[in-house]
This record gives sequence, C-alpha cells and structure tokens, in this order.
Amino acid sequence: MNILVVGCGAMGAIFAGLLAKSGNTVSVLVRNAQNAALINQQGLRVEGASGDTTQAVHAITTSDAADGFDLVILAVKATQIDAAAKDARRYVGDRTRILTIQNGLGSAEIVAGILGHQRLMVGIAGGFGAELKSARHTFHNNMQVVRIGAYADLPWRDVEEVVAGWQQAGFKTEASAKIEVMLWEKLICNVAYSAPCAISGMTTGQVMDDPDIGPISRAAAQEAWDIAIASGIELTVLDPIAHVRAFAGGMPASRPSLLQDVEQGRASEIDFINGAIPREAFNIGKQAPVNANLTALVRAIERRKGSR
Repeated sequence: MNILVVGCGAMGAIFAGLLAKSGNTVSVLVRNAQNAALINQQGLRVEGASGDTTQAVHAITTSDAADGFDLVILAVKATQIDAAAKDARRYVGDRTRILTIQNGLGSAEIVAGILGHQRLMVGIAGGFGAELKSARHTFHNNMQVVRIGAYADLPWRDVEEVVAGWQQAGFKTEASAKIEVMLWEKLICNVAYSAPCAISGMTTGQVMDDPDIGPISRAAAQEAWDIAIASGIELTVLDPIAHVRAFAGGMPASRPSLLQDVEQGRASEIDFINGAIPREAFNIGKQAPVNANLTALVRAIERRKGSR
C-alpha cells in the first residue's frame, strides 16, 4: 500500500515507522524542510512498547509533488486539522482513502468539510503514551488499540482492508461500526488526564493516585460519561471510573500530549477534549461544570504562556 502520513509528530511517526516496517511504501508530509531532510537522511526511529526500529520513509513538504497514494492518514493534532486537510488536498486522488486520527470531538467534521465524507474513515488510537524525542525519533510507553470506522458512506470492505494493513504492521486494530461510541469512550479517558496532567504537571499514574487531583480526574470522567449517556450514545463502558483507571494503569509514566503542549508553550487541544464536554452538554440542555472549569484553567495557563 502506498501511504502518506500527514504530520510526523509523536503519533504520526509511530504510524509511519511501523507501517513502513511491514512493507508499505510510506511518505510523511512535514512543514519544515530541515526536518524533512533529516528524516530522508537518517530514517524514522520508533522506540518503546513496539520495540526499537529505524525505518526509511520519504519525507516531503507542501511544495513537493507526489501522487498515487492509496491511503492518506491525517495524524496531526486537532488544533492543526484544518490546515492539514487543506495541505493534503493536492495529494488525494480519485481512489485515495482518508483516515483522520485525533483526540477529542470535532476533527472529522472539519476534514469532511474540506475533503468530503465519501472516502473518509475516523480512527481512535488508545493507550500509546507517545512523546517526540526529536524530529526523527518518537517513543511510546504502551500500544493498546487502534479502532477505525467509516465516517459516512465508505464501504465496509474498505475499512476492513485498511484495518488488515494496520494489523499486519503490528497494531492491535479493530474495525468499528459505531464511531460515535469509540470517540466518546476514548474521550472519557482523555478528559480524565489531559487537563489534570497539564495543570498539575503530573503523569497519568500520578494523577490517578493523587489524593487531591485524583478525585477531580475521576469527576471529569464521570461527568463526560453522564453527558454521553444523556446524549443517547450507546456506550459499552458501564463503569467510567474503572475505565479510566485501567487506561492510566496501563501506562502510568505517560505524559499526555496536552501536558507536553502546555509545557512547550504550544496551543493545546483543550477545546477538543475537556472543552468538548460543556459544548455537548449545552446541546442537550445540561451543564458540565467540572470539565468547564478544567478547560478554563488550561486556557488561563496558555494565555500566561502566550500560546492563546
């Protein structure tokens, strides 16, 4: 399969490296020409739960021409998804399928508006705990599951074909017919740790066990679960507290990407993660004060650091 990964951050590099290792032809689209040259010269190193491998991939920038891609994977953060989808437009052919993988809610709708919904798949990557060590080196604490489903009209056989390719690359991957459910079940984990870790500076395991921050983390998860149920989402998760404790217990040393962004003074995905809960609550005439307050605190930190 000829694959283009848009974005070569902590998660995008994992996808690109392991998909290349399994025999796919992989290119990565990056915005920095120096980073592209480094990747082309030295390859991508993926280290952590999947092992330690360096793979040759073809790095391109938005000024480079390329075509013939069977699959375009949008692996940027939700804050960058609009620009990424527009960058990817020139690389999408008549038979290209698109897979977008972000945290939180709202990214898929942005991609569908730019690239169309007929060829679009949505993915959820759960429990990786990834961190970028350099432009060509990524590390991940764990490697739990990738779920992929059609956004709207894509035939099921296309989803199954893409899932099979990910499975061959060593990812535990499942096809899902209910993308709303998988998005919310990942979001419940995200809200429990993204903002609490960003505010406290703690890892997921530290937040889970902390006597002060732990109860706030669990309250955020419970509130998200309550809003999902009230919104008619048919969750398979029956105990949100056990759900988020199992998530953190699998990678207690993980530093969520939102914490990394806040520390580096970058704009975070807070509006797509904790901030999504009060928006969804408003749509059904309810409130979500725990997640609203966590979102406000992160926004205040971002303003102080100049990233908002």
